[in-house]
Amino acid sequence: MSEVYIEKVLERFGMLNIKPVKTLLAAYFQISADLSPQTDEEEKYISHVLYASALESIMYAMVCTRLDISHAVSVVS
Repeated sequence: MSEVYIEKVLERFGMLNIKPVKTLLAAYFQISADLSPQTDEEEKYISHVLYASALESIMYAMVCTRLDISHAVSVVS
């Protein structure tokens, strides 16, 4: 079930062909304003991403099946 759900989420947000990694997010990793869109083109692209909906989908996967991603989800949220 979890694999099917995660594949549907990846497909919904256009990330089905991304390169998977097995390394979890490092504990010292922090998100800063430097990572926010810097150009008009980047801002236009990010405005089309349904951030809240994507995060909600990832949180559901985390709570139901993938507790190992909780730190990464916490940092992103």
